[in-house]
Formats: sequence, C-alpha cells, structure tokens
Amino acid sequence: MEKKSPIILIIDDDLDFKEVVSVKLKSVGYSVFTADNGEEGLAKIKENKPDLLLLDIEMPVMNGVEMFLKMKSEPEIANLKTIFLTNYGDPQKESSWLDEKFAHEVGALEYIKKSEDLDKIVAMVGGVLGKV
Repeated sequence: MEKKSPIILIIDDDLDFKEVVSVKLKSVGYSVFTADNGEEGLAKIKENKPDLLLLDIEMPVMNGVEMFLKMKSEPEIANLKTIFLTNYGDPQKESSWLDEKFAHEVGALEYIKKSEDLDKIVAMVGGVLGKV
C-alpha cells in the first residue's frame, strides 16, 4: 500500500511567498494547498483535512491569530498542527509582538520567520509532522 503524502495548507496573503514555499514543499513530496486569509483558510481546512498549517499572522479579512483561536474552538480541527509564519525581525514590519513564547502560549507548535532559508522551513515542517 502506498504511503499518503502529508497535506500542508499554507494560509498567507503574500502570493510570492506562498508560491515559492509551495513549490519547495511539493518538491520534497508534500501535497500543498493554499488560502489567502483566515476565513478562506478555515473553509480549506474542512475541505482538504491537512496534516499541518503554515499560518501567517498578518492578513486581511481574518488574521492568523483570529483564525487560529476560532479553529481552537472547533473540536474537529482544534488539534491541527500549526506553525505560525511571521515577518518578525523584519524592520519593515511592525509584528514585533510575535515571538516564539507567544506562539507556544496560544498553542502553535512553532513559529518561523518568512525570511528564513527554504531548507530550514522544510526541516521545521518535517520536524513538526514527526511530532505526535
């Protein structure tokens, strides 16, 4: 029996980032879907049943924190593994309130800066998917 590829949902309004990360994750064997904001992301979670979310914090319509907290209130998706994506550390952005401590306090498994090397993002995804 063939092993099913893990499904990753990237929720981010940055089209270029989504495209680059999607291509990289697909190249190492993951199935990847995308959404542009938290509202669309919630619908895609129910539609695609992902194994992992890569969730941007700052988005229009419904930001990542709002979406994450809403997800946590729905029992069928409350335990979905999540990595927050952030521009924290980027002097052009004002998301300095987000750090690893905050991510873990609200229930995300990890957080990663969007400026990180793609291989580091892939390694983190593999590590999180390996966690029980």
